[in-house]
Amino acid sequence: MSPYLLGLQLSGRRVLVVGGGRVAQRRVPALLDAGALVTIVSTSVTHALDDLIATGRVTWEARPYQVGDVDGAWLVQACTDDRAVNTAVAAEAEAKRVWCVRADDKDASAAWTPASGRVDEISVAITAGGDPRRAAGIRDAVVGALRDGTVDARRNRTKPVGVALVGGGPGDPGLITVRGRQLLAQADVVIADRLAPQALLDELSPDVELIDAAKIPYGRYMAQEKINELLIEHAKQGKFVVRLKGGDPFVFGRGGEEMLACAREGIPVLVVPGITSPVAVPAAANVPVTHRGVSQEFHVISVHVPPGDARSTVDWPNLARSGGTLVLMMAVERIGTIAETLIRDGRSPETPVMVVQDGTLPTQRALYATLSTVAERVTAAGIRPPAIVIVGDVVKVGQEVEMVRAERVP
Repeated sequence: MSPYLLGLQLSGRRVLVVGGGRVAQRRVPALLDAGALVTIVSTSVTHALDDLIATGRVTWEARPYQVGDVDGAWLVQACTDDRAVNTAVAAEAEAKRVWCVRADDKDASAAWTPASGRVDEISVAITAGGDPRRAAGIRDAVVGALRDGTVDARRNRTKPVGVALVGGGPGDPGLITVRGRQLLAQADVVIADRLAPQALLDELSPDVELIDAAKIPYGRYMAQEKINELLIEHAKQGKFVVRLKGGDPFVFGRGGEEMLACAREGIPVLVVPGITSPVAVPAAANVPVTHRGVSQEFHVISVHVPPGDARSTVDWPNLARSGGTLVLMMAVERIGTIAETLIRDGRSPETPVMVVQDGTLPTQRALYATLSTVAERVTAAGIRPPAIVIVGDVVKVGQEVEMVRAERVP
């Protein structure tokens, strides 16, 4: 017969776990998350369980199971690798009318532990006829669908309010955070940047209002003041607004300005960090921004105004002398001036440079150069924004990775 599924409130209630192996290691954390007072009876425990014991979260009685251990327990987990011991534990629990889960025999078990997961306030528990692998697979599919909005999460009584500043990551739609995707699925209005993952916008429900807030270099442009007005206007109408940006909202994303504008109007703002492109795009091109023995610092610089411009706050001489990795944003149109400035201020003309266009997307391409040749090579290759420029010896690491891989190809 099919089991009767029930959610147990275990907070402050004693749960007995007999056995200290890998099965117990999997089950104890979930019991602790439910607030249970867990006692382990076992002659030995795994290192992970030992850590929980050392911090006082779990009580351990370092001995074999004995009759009477079930007394005072609300739930029992029989997790030893000895069938006779599990049978004895289950028999005592049955005699004392305490629910017992046997890890070794689903048919002899009075209760089953479902494959469970949680997304916000939604708990999912799956049983599949006592088949734990099948149950876990179904659980993962349901939880994943709740997280990414495939299962409609917009129809609920506790819809978010106000504005969410969501970092969409460097471009690949799979690199948005789980939390960001959840909120996007609940939005009434989405105000999206040009660099926000476009594939995610195609997944929005038809009733979601999508506003294009693109700022195209030397082209179409929505003023920041107008974006702020739209955030406030829609939020005041009771709509949940997601401001979807490429990268991270607070890394050259003007998220701070939008947060302040909303705060002045009393509108709640939730910030969801994103994977920032100055780190993710070099990684996608096999270049670490730091590397042991090569660079222990990296600098992220916006070059929306060139070196020497009165509006620039960048200390170019200090960057040239630092020896650290430089990751340059919005630099393609000014790469010649940047290279000349760095060389003049002390960087070697032979410093390796990589330029990555459309990082993390299927159209990604990378160009290798040096400071002395990068301007010419970028022009010849027709590199256009969005692109990221990496300056420093870490570029050699990426080249070495490619060489090693090429040597291993039959």
